[in-house]
Amino acid sequence: MSDQIVYLNGEFMPMASARISPMDRGFLFADGVYEVIPVYQQTLFEWQAHYQRLENSLAAVGIINPFDNQAWLSILNKLIASHPWQDQFIYLQISRGVQIPRDHLPQKDLTPTVFAYTNPLKPLAASILENGIKVITLEDIRWQRCDIKAIALLPNVMAKLQAQAAGVDDVILINQQGNVTEGSASNMLMVKEGVIITPPLSQHILPGITRQVIEKLAQQHHISFIEREINQAELETADELWLASSTKEALPICQLNGQPVGDGKPGQVWQKLRAHYQDYKQQITNNEYLKQ
Repeated sequence: MSDQIVYLNGEFMPMASARISPMDRGFLFADGVYEVIPVYQQTLFEWQAHYQRLENSLAAVGIINPFDNQAWLSILNKLIASHPWQDQFIYLQISRGVQIPRDHLPQKDLTPTVFAYTNPLKPLAASILENGIKVITLEDIRWQRCDIKAIALLPNVMAKLQAQAAGVDDVILINQQGNVTEGSASNMLMVKEGVIITPPLSQHILPGITRQVIEKLAQQHHISFIEREINQAELETADELWLASSTKEALPICQLNGQPVGDGKPGQVWQKLRAHYQDYKQQITNNEYLKQ
């Protein structure tokens, strides 16, 4: 940690030196939003999509974006260059700012607290590539605006703890209608007879950037991709199940509630999409390098 540099409110500093006020609304109310952005070969991946989602989240909660696109790029690229890792992931968070005294109603014209740091991004473990992950289904108890990438993640933390207690890696969340929403920190996709199926975007589902890339790659390589509701019962007969996120890309689920998914191994469609995803990452980093 002593070697890591972070950005906090206009300054780059060692992580151990970073401090925020206990009266920050992010600390007191979880009043803020965040983004997680993968970096491959020291190049931001799908930056424009992440930036647009950040803008959307900020607008939804009424926080003014403290920087424009180019200013963010300058900060994040400096943060990337301050560390030796070729592959990284950036976490950035914007809270509404410090307010004294504490009050549920925000004061007008507060100065947002801006924090960003980066960590090494490790490739998927060989055990996951070979055997996938194990999940259970749980009731979705999160709030009703999951399309906002808000820092209020206690229900997600509780889901992770329940997964750990059950001896599995993650969860698939089920709403009151019996339909799939997401994983604890990921979008969910199902494969049935060669077709990739995922729940439609709504206020209850985060518009995942990895989900967006998967859809684009499926279209480019003539793999059927559709959005529709997925009932919990359908999961039991799925050929493949995946969880998709920026730091994990697409994870194959090979055990659901103690039962194998498909033949219990990562499926053929996942294998194809993973190969296309790696090629796409290489194309992006090569193109960005040529622009320099």
